[in-house]
Amino acid sequence: MRFGARRVTSYKIFSTALLHGHAGIESPYYSSPASTLWFVKVVCTILVRHTPSLAVFNTDYFRDTLNPFVAFSVVYHITSRLNNPDLAFNFFRYSRLSLNLVHSQSTFDLLLRSLCKMGLHDSAQVVYGYMKADGLSICSSVVEFLISSFANARKFQAAEEILVARAEFCNGRGERVSPFVYNNFLTLLMNRNLVDEAVAFFRNHVLRLRSLCPETCTFNIVIRGLCRASNVDRAFEVFHAMRSFGCHPDRFTYNTLVNGLCRVGKVDRAEAFVREVKAQSRFSPDVVTYTSIISGYCKSGKMEDASALLDDMDDNGIKPNLFTFNAIIDGYGKKGEVALAAKMYERMVGNSVDPDVVTFTSLIDGYCRCGELEKGRDLFEEMNNRKVPPNVFTFSILISALCRENRLNEARDLLRQLKWREDIVPPPFVYNPIIDGFCKGGNVDEANTIVSEMEAKGCTHDKMTFTILILGHCMKGRMSEAIRVYNKMLSVGCAPDNITVNSLVSCLRKAGMAPEANEIEHKALNSLHSRSSSTGRTNSVRNNMNVTVAVYSFRICSPCVWEVNDERIMREYIFPFDNIAPYTSFCQFYLDISISPRVLGDSHGACFVLTKRKKTKKERR
Repeated sequence: MRFGARRVTSYKIFSTALLHGHAGIESPYYSSPASTLWFVKVVCTILVRHTPSLAVFNTDYFRDTLNPFVAFSVVYHITSRLNNPDLAFNFFRYSRLSLNLVHSQSTFDLLLRSLCKMGLHDSAQVVYGYMKADGLSICSSVVEFLISSFANARKFQAAEEILVARAEFCNGRGERVSPFVYNNFLTLLMNRNLVDEAVAFFRNHVLRLRSLCPETCTFNIVIRGLCRASNVDRAFEVFHAMRSFGCHPDRFTYNTLVNGLCRVGKVDRAEAFVREVKAQSRFSPDVVTYTSIISGYCKSGKMEDASALLDDMDDNGIKPNLFTFNAIIDGYGKKGEVALAAKMYERMVGNSVDPDVVTFTSLIDGYCRCGELEKGRDLFEEMNNRKVPPNVFTFSILISALCRENRLNEARDLLRQLKWREDIVPPPFVYNPIIDGFCKGGNVDEANTIVSEMEAKGCTHDKMTFTILILGHCMKGRMSEAIRVYNKMLSVGCAPDNITVNSLVSCLRKAGMAPEANEIEHKALNSLHSRSSSTGRTNSVRNNMNVTVAVYSFRICSPCVWEVNDERIMREYIFPFDNIAPYTSFCQFYLDISISPRVLGDSHGACFVLTKRKKTKKERR
């Protein structure tokens, strides 16, 4: 051989590779000659230790020695032992394009799997393109893996292209694609809420290509996805088309349609559908069918119909399960019929159905709604006795109920229990009522302590949290601290609403800090104008800003509700009770708001404020 300057460099690299080679590397082919194993080790060492440029391999020696078997061994070692598919891909691409090496089927398969497992789907797509260009066929197992991997990585278009190409290939050879492949692809699309894309693939390919022969499971996947998207009419269209493709509905098909009808409030139609198919001897309703309809009636408040269906279950020898009882108990609780909910609970236990956290939470919520907090607390203790750990909603319901009765210390004890639950990261609506309660009682320091616990738990403040703290500091005369909290609210990207801004501005002006109030109002007005322009709305921002809001009294213990459209937050009405400690010193902080029940800003629904007394113009004179 003739070696030039580049070959001298290569010789030095070979020497380094021999001295510092990876002794632990083992070839997948133990019968390979020692010289081949040595060469594979040298190539791997150069790839790992040399610069990113692979031009060092562009020599006659490498061209003569490198072959498909050696290339596979190199790719195998780099991916399996070094866990570096990206490096293996660079070697693969360079040897193919610059050294004109024709890689084996095994190398393609190995590299495709390794790249996908590491999330390098763009590189895998390049390898797949090379494979098609070289005229190599892909085995079905690799195709299934690629489609699943690309779909899980949300590269649905690429996954669909691979699947359609495989289907067309099989179509020409009279073969069929495994139903598992396209059923799994449809399921992944539905799980990502890409219902239209899934239906389009189903209609354009599954129903048209002979190699993609749909089965009952395929139809069920599409029907379930449409029902979950509340598109029940389209689901029934797919249902009626099943028989023309030789598929027959099964129990899962009927139950999915029944549940879909109940989800959109068409419970009567669901029950009629069950009677229809039952009369045709196609289907016998089971516990899932009954539970879906019962749940639909409960959500509609039709508890008599739900109870009648429960009795019908018993008459037909179908035992209600946990979900059946939970639906009825929750329905009675939300309707305020707690006594009937309690009876249903006793019936549930009598049927040897163990209650779970949903059962207890529904009952506790029902008792708290009816003002029977002590019974709710007793159930909370029963949960602990039954070793049923309460969830975040259980804590939230009890904490809110205790705060409504001004039992802040008991609510604080519950919050301490929640503090040690590592499996729960409470959302802001759990903390807000008790923070609000302490602020109303003038104990802002304790509220700040709870806020610190909230942050330590990993819970992010929302608008309500910030607004409560701002008003709490204003109430204590800590205007600088209120401004600091407001600025923190802006810095974390939590946009204040009109109520937050107007409350702070009103307090600052009452405290003689008009310049600071004007600055905050001006910036908020500009921000509202900017949001209004970006959303294309023409709301009268100035009118919304002209709402005079004063800080409410902190001697308040009876909350009502403020509905906020863009957050699930319970805001409180203002209603001081006569049996609370004297609050004359807080009179100037009463909330005095003159506003019609209209939409505030871009996010609020109708705002209703209850004040103890509002003077008329004549009284003020």
